[in-house]
Amino acid sequence: MEEEYRLQLRLEQAKEVVRRLERISADSCWAHQSSGVRGSLWRTIERLEKARLGKASFRPDDLIHLENLLNEAHAMLVAAAREIPDPQVNNHPSGQETPPREG
Repeated sequence: MEEEYRLQLRLEQAKEVVRRLERISADSCWAHQSSGVRGSLWRTIERLEKARLGKASFRPDDLIHLENLLNEAHAMLVAAAREIPDPQVNNHPSGQETPPREG
């Protein structure tokens, strides 16, 4: 029963990661790669859900595959987030903040 609960939690987490991958901007250099990982995640989620319901055979390497995809997706999300400009930095070539004006 505990394994079933853990699998359900992991599947919910994977679905949330898919939703976040969908939000990566099309302008991001990570958009194309994230699309592939997103598709692989969906296929793995569907397979594990079918296996959980007894409608497909369960393979232990499916969980390993899910973990690998989640790790890859997290790395992409972090990399894509790093592309988002900091609104407090005034796009100076040096990337340093502009000191506040006095007066």
